[in-house]
Amino acid sequence: MTGAETAPPPSRRPKVLRWTLGVLALLVLAAIACEIAGWPFLAKPVERALGNTLHREVLLRTADDPTSTQGATVRFLGGLKVQVPLLQIGAPAWSQRPYFLHAEGARMRLSYSALWRAREGQPLDIALLHADRLTVHAERLKDGRASWQFGDPLAPPPPPDTTDPLQLPTVQELTVRDGRLTYVDALLRANITGEVRLDEGALADNAVSGLLGSAKGTYGGFNVAAKLTAAGAMPLLASSQSAPPTPVQLDLTAGRAALHFKGTVSDVLKLSGLSGVYKVTGPSLGAVGEPLGVTLPTTGAFAMTGKIVKQGDVWRFIADRATIGQSSLSAALTFDARPKVPVLSGEVHGPRVLLADLAPTIGAEPPPTPGAAPVTPGPRVLPDKEFDLPSLRAMDANVLMAFDRVELGSLFATPLSPLKTHLTLHGGKLRLDDLVARTADGNLRGNVTLDGTGQVALWTTDLRWNEVRLERWIKQERRGDAPPYVSGRLVGRAQLHGEGKSTAQILASLDGSVRTSVRGGKVSHMAIEAAGIDVAELLGVLIKGDRDLTVQCALVDLKADNGVLTPRAMVVETKDSNIWVDGKLSLRDESLDLRAVVSPNDFSLLTLRTPVRVRGTFSNPAISLEKAPLARKAALAVLLGLVNPFAALIPLVDPGSDDKHDDSCASLLERARKAPGAPVGRAPLTSASVSSRTRAD
Repeated sequence: MTGAETAPPPSRRPKVLRWTLGVLALLVLAAIACEIAGWPFLAKPVERALGNTLHREVLLRTADDPTSTQGATVRFLGGLKVQVPLLQIGAPAWSQRPYFLHAEGARMRLSYSALWRAREGQPLDIALLHADRLTVHAERLKDGRASWQFGDPLAPPPPPDTTDPLQLPTVQELTVRDGRLTYVDALLRANITGEVRLDEGALADNAVSGLLGSAKGTYGGFNVAAKLTAAGAMPLLASSQSAPPTPVQLDLTAGRAALHFKGTVSDVLKLSGLSGVYKVTGPSLGAVGEPLGVTLPTTGAFAMTGKIVKQGDVWRFIADRATIGQSSLSAALTFDARPKVPVLSGEVHGPRVLLADLAPTIGAEPPPTPGAAPVTPGPRVLPDKEFDLPSLRAMDANVLMAFDRVELGSLFATPLSPLKTHLTLHGGKLRLDDLVARTADGNLRGNVTLDGTGQVALWTTDLRWNEVRLERWIKQERRGDAPPYVSGRLVGRAQLHGEGKSTAQILASLDGSVRTSVRGGKVSHMAIEAAGIDVAELLGVLIKGDRDLTVQCALVDLKADNGVLTPRAMVVETKDSNIWVDGKLSLRDESLDLRAVVSPNDFSLLTLRTPVRVRGTFSNPAISLEKAPLARKAALAVLLGLVNPFAALIPLVDPGSDDKHDDSCASLLERARKAPGAPVGRAPLTSASVSSRTRAD
């Protein structure tokens, strides 16, 4: 090699690298510029991409030119952000609506993960939605297809979410200046139209202001109307974990109930994170549960105030004060909607409860409100309104109940004070267990069951009462220092069962027994003589004054057979007279046919002793004397009076009983059974059987 070495050619790599970096820089700058500008030339491709992802028609257009995308901007950093004069998402093919969502002056933000989940059929999660004007048509068919469900309509549906069966789209933040919503749901029997608008002015006294909404329509077959005030930017169907609480104020009428609520909520339509104070009013407590499918008892008019909290699908209620008619209650309850059958649990207390206010729970009419026109009673007395048995199967319950004072009605001088019981409802079977009450120095214990699992309700009860002082329990107003008409300690037991769709039907099929007796009893001398129509003795009592007669035996033993109550024994024995009753009382046709016979144990002038008959119906009973014995005495008195006026008194003289023994209930009833003219068909009574019936159960 000669001369100097030849130099190598210069490398081209740095130049290529510089060009590459320059191009990348330009691309980055262009991307930044386009991101700032909103990629206006990509509006059409994004429109198609969104349509393919949601399997719906998506329009990003100019408001006054539906064919132009001018004014639409799209940004991709941190998720998909769309700002467009007109945003429209089409309705599914089966819908008759022109679109699902139509927004003017719209801004929307979506995450890419949310778009992917929507493509797979999951609910669409919208991070932000703003619209000057927004219209949404939401609808669901009986087969479960809904206009808010996106994805391939031919793909198999995803597994159902039992925690969110509606699978509604979520909007984390919503601001609307003027909006309209229609919601039609065949499964919930809902058809609701709502309107919203943004009120940017502040209300006085720091009241809630911002988004104003109203709605009306039907839900579950009941008319509904609502007014809502919330913050201007609020969560709509958002998850409670991510959405902040928003101040709201709601006035709602649903069916026959009305609700006022003021507090906070993190999800306006799902009511997630709800917390605040409320007031509920209505003609019946059951009217609150009707639109919600919650089983609450039918009562008289009520009003309730307290606090409410909702966490997920669990509601917690505190009723600081609840009035039902003239009754006053308080409660702390939890309603858990997560199980397949929702569960209501908690405690109910009350300083004062009137039994008449709870009469509608068995189908009776509530007591009339003050000033209301009196209601003309019908020919039937027993409530015949059918029970809502399906509502017993709509939820389960576990509630402890304790009332300081339960007033039984105008006939009773002393209330049940206190009364406690444990209410359970499971699988349609309602039970009142551990029922304990005290009244008039005595007590009442037992249980009651209403089984609503079948086509008709099965009712059973086993109640015992012991040591109830009659003179304190029953109102017996007498002048001066006159003794009460009846006194003593009442003991007994009722074991009954029946079936039917109403209280009247259950009583018409009643079987079982009722046994009760009085210990240490006393009865008014005047009442005994009046019952025996003993004129001379009654005149003597009126002149000398009434006095107590010791009751040596007082026993009632009734047999219920297919709705007909028949006395196996109904006897009152005093030193002066004995009274026994036979006949029947029919709960099937509400008829009465009873006979009371008084036999004296002493000598008496001017007695017209004859059986007393009680006949007719429960609504129109009639008391009369048995005419044949009375006519025989009167006729004989007239004939003798023609011979000698004093001889006319002979038929009215009652020789009394020549048995001077101190009879017990057993011997008294045995003599009554063997006596001539004793009721045919009376079951034989032995001393042992009668003695067992008089024992405290």
